[in-house]
Amino acid sequence: MNPEILKLARVLDVDPARLDYLADVDQGEVRLLREQMTTTLFDANLVVLERMALASKLLPAGVTAKIAEKVFGPLLCARIAGLVDVSRGVDVAKRLSPKFLASVAAELDPRRATAIITRIPVTTVVAVAEELTRREDWITLGRFVGHLPDDTVRRCVGLLDDAGLLHTAYVLDDRSRIDHVLSLVGEDRLPALVRTAAANESLWAPALDVLAHLNEARRATVRPLLDELPEELRTRAEAALA
Repeated sequence: MNPEILKLARVLDVDPARLDYLADVDQGEVRLLREQMTTTLFDANLVVLERMALASKLLPAGVTAKIAEKVFGPLLCARIAGLVDVSRGVDVAKRLSPKFLASVAAELDPRRATAIITRIPVTTVVAVAEELTRREDWITLGRFVGHLPDDTVRRCVGLLDDAGLLHTAYVLDDRSRIDHVLSLVGEDRLPALVRTAAANESLWAPALDVLAHLNEARRATVRPLLDELPEELRTRAEAALA
């Protein structure tokens, strides 16, 4: 299914199948709709959220973290995250459990909290990535790749098996980063991705999307593998590489 439809379904909390009627709509337009919906949701009750963010400064970070987990919950924390002072947000985030942070990440618009995300300790980010991988939450992983330094991305995507890496690459917000992300995991990984996709038809769409975004040097490493693919996949892969 179209990756933008998958991500829009996540924002709206509906089954992606309910949005099948958008399959023929340009992906860029679906992405624009998703971003507009996200903005609308995050700006709802903005005045109240700003007051809550301001009030949180009055409490010690440890107390705020405990209230966040036990009272506010992931959704409300995600709404407030982009409104708090950066140093304060990092201080609180470091005190939250990876499981809770993973739930917050699933509700968060990373564009609004990039300054906080990039300052959270790498060990914490990796722990959150491990939890998201366990949940097979590829959409959340894909949304955060564009907001993390390369070294952190390398450690996080290194946790993924071939299928998980294909699924995550398929839903990256910035499609132009697919080739760059693959460059961070080593040249030997690409042939393994192709062979994994060949053995699992559900991975064909993500794999073909990855192939279409490779630079010419990496495409050259893939072409010798095409003869190993099922005929239908080989034909589609050749078209993607072309």
